[in-house]
Amino acid sequence: MNQLAFLKPIKTAVLAITIFLFPLFFLPFTQEYFLTNKLYFLGGVALILVFISTLELAFSKKLEWKKTSIDNLLLLVVISTALSIVLSSPNKVQAMLNPNFGGLLIASLSLITYYLAREKNWGLFGKAAMASAVFLGINALVFFFQPLKNANLPVALQFLKNPFFTPLGSQIDLVYFLGFFAIFAFGRLLGATKMRQSVKPVDMVLFIISFSGAALTGYSLLKPGANLILPPFRLSWYAAVETLKNPLTALFGVGVDNFASIFTRVKDLAYNQSPLWETSSFNLSRSAIFHVFTESGLFGLIAFGLIISVLVKSVLNLRKNEQAHARSYLAVFLSSAFLLIILTLFPISLPVLFLLFVTLAYVASLQHSHESTSHFDLSNILPVYLGMVIIGLLLVGSSAYLMGRTYMAEAYFKRSLDGITKNNAKILYDNQRMAVITNAYIERFRINFAQTNLLIANNVAAKAQPPASQTQTAEEAQKAAASLTEEDKQTIGQAIQNAIAEAKAAVALNPQKGTNWENLAVIYRNVLSVAQGADAWTISSYQRAIVADPQNPSYRLNLGGIYYTLGNYDEAKNLFQQSIAVKPDWPNAYYNYAWAAFQKADYQTAAATMQNVLTLIDPKTSKADYDKATKDLEEFKKKLPTTEVATPSAEIQQPNQLSLPTPPQPAIEPKIELPKTASPEAR
Repeated sequence: MNQLAFLKPIKTAVLAITIFLFPLFFLPFTQEYFLTNKLYFLGGVALILVFISTLELAFSKKLEWKKTSIDNLLLLVVISTALSIVLSSPNKVQAMLNPNFGGLLIASLSLITYYLAREKNWGLFGKAAMASAVFLGINALVFFFQPLKNANLPVALQFLKNPFFTPLGSQIDLVYFLGFFAIFAFGRLLGATKMRQSVKPVDMVLFIISFSGAALTGYSLLKPGANLILPPFRLSWYAAVETLKNPLTALFGVGVDNFASIFTRVKDLAYNQSPLWETSSFNLSRSAIFHVFTESGLFGLIAFGLIISVLVKSVLNLRKNEQAHARSYLAVFLSSAFLLIILTLFPISLPVLFLLFVTLAYVASLQHSHESTSHFDLSNILPVYLGMVIIGLLLVGSSAYLMGRTYMAEAYFKRSLDGITKNNAKILYDNQRMAVITNAYIERFRINFAQTNLLIANNVAAKAQPPASQTQTAEEAQKAAASLTEEDKQTIGQAIQNAIAEAKAAVALNPQKGTNWENLAVIYRNVLSVAQGADAWTISSYQRAIVADPQNPSYRLNLGGIYYTLGNYDEAKNLFQQSIAVKPDWPNAYYNYAWAAFQKADYQTAAATMQNVLTLIDPKTSKADYDKATKDLEEFKKKLPTTEVATPSAEIQQPNQLSLPTPPQPAIEPKIELPKTASPEAR
């Protein structure tokens, strides 16, 4: 046993390094540098801790156990999240890898908290946390004043000129994190004063730097143009209540990583008339508590509610021994209250959950610091001993492999994006393909690979198109199409099939998301002129998108545009009218409706509607659109009898870009015949 004594200090060191490094950790190997890498960092730490414990068991043949009040609760949180993923999440792998509230995150935080709660060296952990907060505070101060704004830096260091850069990933998370430590330091200073103890300089430094960093970062977020977008609190509450209408979702939620699907079902007319309307959905609720309730149901809400109640109870218990924990009590009390406010009023996030679980571990360690540890000798129970060791090693090995594979997929995807900046199509295509092969369950990979294949098809088909400055007659178009070789046509056909297959794969991963159906519809729409049956498939996909997101005016407008392109002006008018009903202040919907009416020779309706377009556009901010609508209105009026006058029926002004769907010119004749499996209904 003494030979293994060095493993315990290693666990302590790993935990201290984790607390210090977590807020500062990021890597440029994935599309998103910060939260993605923090997630895998925590997952790696959890596996290291389990591996060390497995080694201890393997060599000592003894199991050490020290029970705390949070053990069962941590297990309950993990189980509630797992049940939500298994029973409700459409895309279970993506739900596991969600960096804000996913299976890997909850399991990793619970394991780390389990080990932290059994540690006694919180002086070391506290210093690590405060040092990390000081680094973050200095970072916030430096980047706020931008001393390197005009410096000549290498390309790799250009991020140092970004005033919004933070290792945490987002400015609002930086406010949460620094605010937590500013309040924590203030509590320690207040506790020292109350108990007539000397004020520690480290607490004063921590307070000044953390408070200054949080205040300046918060100020920058509130400035005009900061572009801080938060989900509406009202709709977040509606989404949570919506889950109660079905027994399964009431118990286990709509599924982890699936908030966006229910948000689209509770959107209303008021949302469409707000500045947020162009954001079709949000992935996070406005409140972390609502988010847990919505995605993991009553079971998840109870689990997290018990975690919070134990935290509150443990903090209040410190007051009974206030003489011994004067600094700790006030610091933990105030910072815990701050965390609860953040969890109630703001979206869930990885840094906030990290602070919550570490705080929980700290108060649990204080509460159980004097409890004894139980030891179980397994040397005489060989099957149990070997089984536990083998299970531990298999768990670590398989988890490390799966995490490594999914991280490699993220790295491939990042390399594909580098191909765009290098204008290298081969790097783009090859790495996106490898990302999909390595992890086929990420919708983002599938959608982007579908668009890349469509781009390839368009580039090859562009051989049959004239320069932008020329027009092309039907005869010239036929000759140009004939210039395509059979190999070109095969390439186009294969690329189109790949694009459709990838877009359908994204839909299959989560058919509840309107954006996935929209992407499939866009793929079909872009091959209308070259693929047989693409018109019906486009219509079908947009209809499914509308079912998934019934309050989205863009889907109805785009579907109406398809009917307009196909010459079905009655259906086009109907869809444009629906778009107006969903968003009554959208100039583009009125504009398209006016042209559909014009095509049906309903000139009075066309002119009156175009007049409405003019009332909805601000001529100062959107002069080109205003002039375009004015010109079209004059053309419409020429068709009216002299006694008829068009009158407006709206008074809201809103800038927008006017566009009218136009039929695409056929690029390939005869059209490519795609297999039946390319239809949206085929599986």
